[in-house]
Amino acid sequence: MRVKRRHFLFLAVGLVALNSFFWLAGSGFALPKAIITQFFGSKMIRAEVLIQAPVGTQDWRIDRGVITSIALPNITLKEADGTPVTIQVNSTARVQGPPRYYNVTRLKRGLRVVIYHQANLPSDLVQVEGVGG
Repeated sequence: MRVKRRHFLFLAVGLVALNSFFWLAGSGFALPKAIITQFFGSKMIRAEVLIQAPVGTQDWRIDRGVITSIALPNITLKEADGTPVTIQVNSTARVQGPPRYYNVTRLKRGLRVVIYHQANLPSDLVQVEGVGG
């Protein structure tokens, strides 16, 4: 009986020590950032994403920047690296963000946005992230 208690005590002490080690050192073993956040997080400037779909490969562009001009159907952004890019946007594109920007005609200069579109096609989605940048 005494041997079982001693084994149980050693096991309990070992588990507590192991648990304490991982609790204290856990952040050191984790990845610094998730890969998806690193590529598509708040520091992303632009991306080109290729998707294998049943109908073939789809080429998507994701552009993030501050609106410098709007002459619908075109919106010009200044991206974080200073590159200007003009993107065609459908007049019926969905706008996500604050309710006051419920459609593309309500967008204005100075807004920080992310625009998603298939290459060579107008965008159907604009996300408003905030003002300036």
